[in-house]
Amino acid sequence: MQLSLFPPPPLDLRADEALARARPPHLFIGTSSWTFPGWKGLVYPGEPSLPDLVARGLETYARHPLFNTVGIDRSYYAPLSRDELVGYARQLPPGFRCVMKVWSRVCSLVDPRTRAPNPDFLDARRFCDQVLEPALATFSEHLGPLVFQLLPLSRSELLTPDVFVAKLGRFLAELPRGPSYAVELRNPEWLTPAYLELLARHGVAHVFNHWERMPSLDEQLARPGAFSAPFTVCRLLLPQGVGYEAAREAFAPFDRLQARDDAMRAAVRTLVDRAGASGRQAWVIVNNKVEGSSPLTVRGILETLKSPARG
Repeated sequence: MQLSLFPPPPLDLRADEALARARPPHLFIGTSSWTFPGWKGLVYPGEPSLPDLVARGLETYARHPLFNTVGIDRSYYAPLSRDELVGYARQLPPGFRCVMKVWSRVCSLVDPRTRAPNPDFLDARRFCDQVLEPALATFSEHLGPLVFQLLPLSRSELLTPDVFVAKLGRFLAELPRGPSYAVELRNPEWLTPAYLELLARHGVAHVFNHWERMPSLDEQLARPGAFSAPFTVCRLLLPQGVGYEAAREAFAPFDRLQARDDAMRAAVRTLVDRAGASGRQAWVIVNNKVEGSSPLTVRGILETLKSPARG
């Protein structure tokens, strides 16, 4: 953060501290990344710049009472080096765990730019060597679920559900036991009973994602076997039917709510309640582009959870 002879006054966090005290103990909730200067006055005091937040923002974020996890998104675009992981670990309090995306090279059936076939799709050796081993060596205290976010595909690129399940099954069978794994689909055609049964056999979570082209959270929650692991992951990403670029242009700089979605928040409450009733941890990651400002969405979800249940 910027140094000054006259540091900014601290934020008044009393209301957020009260929400944090009421947060269910099995719930881990936070935002998708943390490097947003528009969060000044919400998460960060003063006038932090983007370089400030890239360098040291995680340290301030992780001590804000609203959040007890964060989504690490950079790891999707390239594997994080050991030095980068050590730098993150130094900013985090003991036991603060993160939901980390897996490198896209492992999660993409085709190259996202050329659409040529990707020979490293679901390559367990590539994942272990370049993603898992560095994370376990330097970041194990802070490693929460590892999310395999699969690249969205056109109809002509899609594998049939049976072929996809067979390929995913071979991959999951080769993964080391111990870490928490979760699979996020971007094509509803692959959300089949066979897919959920496969995840359950390996103790891997299905990611409940609120995203432009996936079924609603309520629809995903209604699928038998959708809670496929001893924990569950939910990622709130985009309003249905709204693209990434359109949401970013409409909502930047992410300093206020612009598209409050009470149905989505109610579905998250259902997910968190069902997870708690079955003894599961619930990991909820919120993107700015779902309502306009992810810290305010987190606050709203915690307020929803604190309020008496309806019906």
